[in-house]
Amino acid sequence: MSLVHDAVSISEAAALTGLSTHALRYYEREGLMLGGVDRASSTHRRYTEADISWVVFLTKLRSTAMPIAKVREYVDLVREGEESTSARLELLLAHRANVLAQLDEITQSLAAIDYKIATYRKGNS
Repeated sequence: MSLVHDAVSISEAAALTGLSTHALRYYEREGLMLGGVDRASSTHRRYTEADISWVVFLTKLRSTAMPIAKVREYVDLVREGEESTSARLELLLAHRANVLAQLDEITQSLAAIDYKIATYRKGNS
């Protein structure tokens, strides 16, 4: 299913990705887009379906606490092409391990919170 049929403006891209226009400009300024974002004759940015898909994936990396430096490293590897596939896989596997550790820590913290809530509820019965 296609998100974008034609290139869209930065405000439309923001709506599609859930990011602000400022964040989209930041991704571009920091060199995190795979290629340059096209510009209309009016010099306004025009985001393609590929651009939107890429930004959505970048936001997944960021929402799992991948540092910008690691995101940049991943982007650089993608730009290298097929020869970097194993390095990309290694980077993502390491990040996945970090995310699993974070999930475990959050699950333990949630259990502690649930225990306290149960304790307080018993005291109010």
